[in-house]
Amino acid sequence: MSSTPYHPPVKRSVEIAGHKTSISLEPLFWDMLRTAAEERDIPINALVARIDAERIKADTPPGLASAIRVWLFQEIRT
Repeated sequence: MSSTPYHPPVKRSVEIAGHKTSISLEPLFWDMLRTAAEERDIPINALVARIDAERIKADTPPGLASAIRVWLFQEIRT
């Protein structure tokens, strides 16, 4: 994990259902996402696809980066 949680977002490409997209997240969230994927023994792309599928079911879907942050927050709460 980064030495400080205060760092500008870092843009990375992920592939969802065969389509590449860029997501900007702070390094802290990239680290948390990587850990969550490793715990589930799945690639980050697969985890992001799951989060994306949940997100688009919402009445007012947030952006993907926001959905990832919320999902990660909920994970640490449970």
